[in-house]
Amino acid sequence: MVFIKKIFQAVFILVCSVSVLQAQLVNVIDFGVKPNSFGDATPGVQQAIAACKGKPGATLVFPQGRYDFWPEKAERREYFISNTSTESECPSKIKTIGLLFENMNDLTIDGNNSLFVFHGKMITFAFSNCNNIKLQNVSEDFERPSMSELTFLDVKPNEAIVSINPASTYSIIDEKLVFYGEGWRMNDNFSILIDTVSGTNIYSSFGPVQNSKAVELAPYRIKLTGDFRNTNYKPGSILTIRDPIRDQVGMFINLSKNIQLHNVNMHYMHGLGIISQFSEDLKYTKVNITPSKGRAVASFADGMHFSGCKGKIEIDSCRFKGLHDDPINVHGTYLQITKVNSPTQLVVKFMHGQTYGFSAFFENDSIALIHSRMLKTAALGKVKSAKLISEREMLIDMEAPFKEEIKQGDCLENITWTPSLEVRNSRFESTNTRGLLVTTPKKVVIENNHFYRTGMYAIQIACDAGSWYESGAVNDVLIRHNIFEDCVYNFSDNSYAIALVPENHEEAKDYWVHRNIHIKENVFKVFDDLLVRAKSTQGLFFENNTVEHSSFVSPIRKGNTNKQPSFRLENCTKVVVKNNNYKLNEPVVLTECIKMKKQDITAEKKCQLVFN
Repeated sequence: MVFIKKIFQAVFILVCSVSVLQAQLVNVIDFGVKPNSFGDATPGVQQAIAACKGKPGATLVFPQGRYDFWPEKAERREYFISNTSTESECPSKIKTIGLLFENMNDLTIDGNNSLFVFHGKMITFAFSNCNNIKLQNVSEDFERPSMSELTFLDVKPNEAIVSINPASTYSIIDEKLVFYGEGWRMNDNFSILIDTVSGTNIYSSFGPVQNSKAVELAPYRIKLTGDFRNTNYKPGSILTIRDPIRDQVGMFINLSKNIQLHNVNMHYMHGLGIISQFSEDLKYTKVNITPSKGRAVASFADGMHFSGCKGKIEIDSCRFKGLHDDPINVHGTYLQITKVNSPTQLVVKFMHGQTYGFSAFFENDSIALIHSRMLKTAALGKVKSAKLISEREMLIDMEAPFKEEIKQGDCLENITWTPSLEVRNSRFESTNTRGLLVTTPKKVVIENNHFYRTGMYAIQIACDAGSWYESGAVNDVLIRHNIFEDCVYNFSDNSYAIALVPENHEEAKDYWVHRNIHIKENVFKVFDDLLVRAKSTQGLFFENNTVEHSSFVSPIRKGNTNKQPSFRLENCTKVVVKNNNYKLNEPVVLTECIKMKKQDITAEKKCQLVFN
């Protein structure tokens, strides 16, 4: 009898557990959403998302298939997003969102390897004021990407034959080639040319195509008659064209915490990439920003962009291919002091045209006073209160005055909202700009990655308070076990694989912007033998690396025989270069030291030091 009772109890517990599990599963099919219908899934998915609220631990399930999202019934919100658009470029900040998650906690979104296809121009996913969210097993694309692509089949001085990518809808109007999409026409054209043989992306122009007489020879096959004498077009190359206005972004993660992306494929993103803004503890694994088959470009601009985040950012086993801008950019934002109302009350202003309108400081945040021209941290403080008084300005009340004199033109940096960063096991390729941009004072680890033919620096550590106003100076960076292969072909000079280049315009005595950067146990395959460029850095260690000469020829640097130093160092100290294996054609490794003394650098015998 006791045995039977125990069996009954076990069965009862199992049934209850199954019932609870089923209750926590929210299936979009139950809300009228049908995979592979090609109809608008937006209204039904909105209802399914709403049903997940109040169900901690729920899973939103999409049975495998294709789901289409149209803008007409999509949610709309006003978002001011970092690094996107000026007031004149995009006066309205109302965004269109395919899948919107607001004020939600403890939710998994499982696509079961489905394809989400978006129409028009819109943000694909937005997570705002969310906590503990995981998006997994989904691929995303646009029916008509806002990037147009054409391949040159033949190029002559006054004639070209081109093939239009089938995803790039077009028309010939008044003998001119015009690209258009779902609800939009391309007007202001920005172009990058992709050499499919060398895998390089270089800046180009759509002008010669746009100004030519166009005749359709067959569907998607066009004859162009015009002036092609001074172009960089050649047979087999792909011209990629977009309107430069960043009116939407690919994905938006805003004021959220503990967000995970896993096994997510972003095949096209309009406006900008995955933007994480003032969010905390982000983990992105197996996120591939790569074009779908037959196309060359996966992102209108950046791949992953982190602005004002904190906690830990983890990027692991990701791939970036075919982007019109940087695959990863991590930074904060300097706001310039425009008015000193009192020793404890300041008015600060967003200075870059494309970044403004959001709260950049919060109560109890730690802040730093930055001397802008030197990028020197002059004093620390704490925020008592902060509020936007216009789209461009914030009023900051501090708990106590800074111990340093406050001057108009200096900046405030929010040092609470700065993240640590780990980028591992990822591949960067087919981008005309940098591979990885990072400015954060917390611990940075970049290891086991492959940077393949990035157009500019593979890794750039900048920091500036005069152009983009992207903060902050680094204090602890480890760059280890990476491969840097044929990078920086888009520069004519100063084309270094790694660049530590803060934009300070004055040098403070006994003060350096960046600190403690360890570059070790990497492989550099360099066609011009240029390795590291550094400025205003204290503690730079280049150790146990392998350096090989590559036979690759830069399309920009052809015929350039101007010999540059392998290391270019300016106003640096505590530099160590040792135990490296150089497999180069030159007998010495030229190392230029500008505004430095012999005691500032310890270098191995193969390094020829030149002090200027």
